[in-house]
Amino acid sequence: MPLPIRPATAADVPALHALIERAYRGETARAGWTHEADYLTGPRTDAAALTALIADPAQTMLLMHESDRLVACVGLTDKGGGLVYLGLFAVDPAGQAQGVGRTVLAAAEDHARANGATRIEMTVVDRRATLIAWYERRGYALTGETRPFPVALLEGTPLAFVVLAKPL
Repeated sequence: MPLPIRPATAADVPALHALIERAYRGETARAGWTHEADYLTGPRTDAAALTALIADPAQTMLLMHESDRLVACVGLTDKGGGLVYLGLFAVDPAGQAQGVGRTVLAAAEDHARANGATRIEMTVVDRRATLIAWYERRGYALTGETRPFPVALLEGTPLAFVVLAKPL
């Protein structure tokens, strides 16, 4: 039986923040394969930014819980004209490579489609070839576009984002 997926509320911010940091940064992130801990330090986000995201009607943060523990999240931003941006996709490192990511990604696509989206896009750090290939196996394609990485978050070698997109 699939785990339930629901939109986040302000009450979810502490658990959501902890999940995102655990999945993206620091030693705990190294337990999974999707982390940025090898080239980025410092926080990935903060409670204020997550609270603002949840309050924004153009954005939806979907959560997956197992019992009372948050195991995955994904953010969707309505960009207008049928385009949705997918970001802040995080799966607890202990649960990676068990199908949770595929399930949450499919739910995000279904949610976007149900709300009128015809295309979904995301950005991935350019040096994440394994992660890019994972998305390509799920129907996403590199668009050829790159976007600058926010220098304020960067530690070390310059990075860029590649853009991937998928018709819905």
